[in-house]
Amino acid sequence: MTDCTATPGTWHPVVDRSRCEGKAACVPACPYDVFEVRTIDENDRRDLSFLTRLKLRVHGNRTAYTPHADACRACGLCVTACPEKAISLVRNTNE
Repeated sequence: MTDCTATPGTWHPVVDRSRCEGKAACVPACPYDVFEVRTIDENDRRDLSFLTRLKLRVHGNRTAYTPHADACRACGLCVTACPEKAISLVRNTNE
């Protein structure tokens, strides 16, 4: 998955918020500007365990989001770049 040849929208990245520390390595790694790192949404934060919320607070309450997931071409560069191994690629089933 390193040649970025998948049709956009066939795959999408999923961020495991219990692992993501908001280091933003995914942002420059993605050639399609799929990612942004920002303060976690309150609804997403609420869904996390107490220990994960503490860890998130230590890391500035920041996490990766995928506002342009529809542009993903499944090259896997974000998966490789993430030091927490918090990103996985999932095939869309609505084709």
